[in-house]
Amino acid sequence: MSVVLAELDAADDHVDAQIAGCLNLEAPRSFFLFAGAGSGKTRSLVTALEYIKTTLGGQLRSRGQRVAVITFTNAASDEIKRRLLFDPLIDVRTIHSFAWSLIDGLSNDIRTWLSVDLAADIDRLAAEEAKGRKGTKASNERLRKIASKTRRLNDLPNIKRFVYSPTSDNRGRDALNHSEVLRITADFLREKPAMQSILVGRYPILLIDESQDTNKDLVDSLFAVQAAQKKKFMLGLIGDMMQRIYSDGKDGLGESLPSDWMTSGKKLNYRCPRRVVTLINRIRSTADGQEQQAWSGATEGVVRLFLMPRDHADKAAAEAAVARRMAEIADDEMWRDPKSVKTLTLEHRMAAARMGFLEMFSPLYQVNSWRTSFLDGKLPILRFFSEQVLPIVNAKVGGDAFGLARLVKNYSPLISRNALRAAAGEGQLQAANAAVGQLVELCHSSQSPKLRDVLLCVAKSGLLEIPDALKGAIADAPTESPVGRENNDDPEDRQSEQAEAIQKFLDAPFSQVAPFSEYLGGQAHFDTHQGVKGLEFDRVMVVMDDAEARGFLFKYEDLFGGKTAGATVESTRRLFYVTCSRARRSLALVAYTSDVARVRDYVIGQDWFTNEEVVVGIPD
Repeated sequence: MSVVLAELDAADDHVDAQIAGCLNLEAPRSFFLFAGAGSGKTRSLVTALEYIKTTLGGQLRSRGQRVAVITFTNAASDEIKRRLLFDPLIDVRTIHSFAWSLIDGLSNDIRTWLSVDLAADIDRLAAEEAKGRKGTKASNERLRKIASKTRRLNDLPNIKRFVYSPTSDNRGRDALNHSEVLRITADFLREKPAMQSILVGRYPILLIDESQDTNKDLVDSLFAVQAAQKKKFMLGLIGDMMQRIYSDGKDGLGESLPSDWMTSGKKLNYRCPRRVVTLINRIRSTADGQEQQAWSGATEGVVRLFLMPRDHADKAAAEAAVARRMAEIADDEMWRDPKSVKTLTLEHRMAAARMGFLEMFSPLYQVNSWRTSFLDGKLPILRFFSEQVLPIVNAKVGGDAFGLARLVKNYSPLISRNALRAAAGEGQLQAANAAVGQLVELCHSSQSPKLRDVLLCVAKSGLLEIPDALKGAIADAPTESPVGRENNDDPEDRQSEQAEAIQKFLDAPFSQVAPFSEYLGGQAHFDTHQGVKGLEFDRVMVVMDDAEARGFLFKYEDLFGGKTAGATVESTRRLFYVTCSRARRSLALVAYTSDVARVRDYVIGQDWFTNEEVVVGIPD
């Protein structure tokens, strides 16, 4: 038996050697590696990079070259850098950061590209307007876009240098948006031989993690570069089409590759228990037939599907009951501790409702122009409360005198250098202490103050500098956007929308700031289905509720037998696969549905679950 287990665990040992065989600067060979959930693809990627450092590092440094690695998230980028001890030979970036690094500074070329692109958009919109009905909402939107794009087109000659940040909303008149950076880079790589030479000259080896979700236009352009420069350039793709959950990825990646590419695959799943491996194999069986095996050390594991009526009144209570039942079924008391269970929702609002910060979340989330910086926790309106007010209150209440002194010194104008010079220093310190006391007394009063109350308290005492966007709210007047002018929207409409959102945001209780900050910081026990790709947890609860999510890209009702196969069904199947494959020990699936009996019959008929594994109704 031990020999059989040893052979099983060695099933993927050849893969790293195959990749190493491709890593040759004199005779590079591009490759595609299929790596399913929990297969250790990051380990294989790091192993390849360690091989490069050891065998090719001297050559690369002598030529002034580096190896590029494109990752899907900043967290993945940071993890790879950490494992490689931050070796500067390996340039690890997200796709947007990588694309911008290639075109940054090419302002004349970018200006020319934008001139053509904006003119084409204006012509297209004008043609649609000529055919459409006048005076409708759609017509007004077309006219607004035509005017906005025309202003931007006319502004282009006045822009000396274009700017971009991969982690912000890029609002200025000279800023490119995320989509434009990818499209420009892809077009330049396809059409400009000099750009291909720049890429290959910098990075003779380019590896892409999570390649199935990498922008298809950029992937196609990199295929073009590889075909034209195959003697100087190696492209390595690592991915799994079943884990593709974003629509801009390339269809059929890994299929019909050139004959000189190396293709390989990893079969073992080192993450999931055996029961989960069986489940995810069944989920993908009608998609591509790929199967994984659990490694020899895998536990058996526990899976349950709980079916609830869609109109159930208290879903948070139902999910708490599910967790209690899982503690019994899995013989694991940690299920009773919410912080030991990662609960996955389809949409941020669902987590906001369950964690109790929906009132402060919804107004800002609905402003599309703020969404990126908002979810990254970088919106100034939010940071004022989450990084200044709340930490000061917590430090005072917690008796952290050193932390409180540091926060007040960093943020309070009452003890700034100029303020201390203009007045007696001790008097200013007393004023700061009094202001902190007033703030803490308000925040911990029995009346549960609103954010507006807290803002007015801080403004009156002068404890903190008020962000410009909130100064207008104090005066009950419209305010300028804190992030500047957007490059493709109407400033007046945007200003009105943002001012209204701020007023609604300030009506929320201050008590919601703490759970909100925890969620955005990734420390909460909630996350989204899409947000946990690449992560793993001992206990996973997946909440599936199409009605509450209000989305259109993913429909679990369709997947569970409501409709025949289609784009929505397949995208939901892939998302279902991703969420189920996060579990290391046990998995609870909670589906709210309009037809419990139909879903039960379907999932059992598909051999996804046994009769015993499907629980109908709220557990006792």
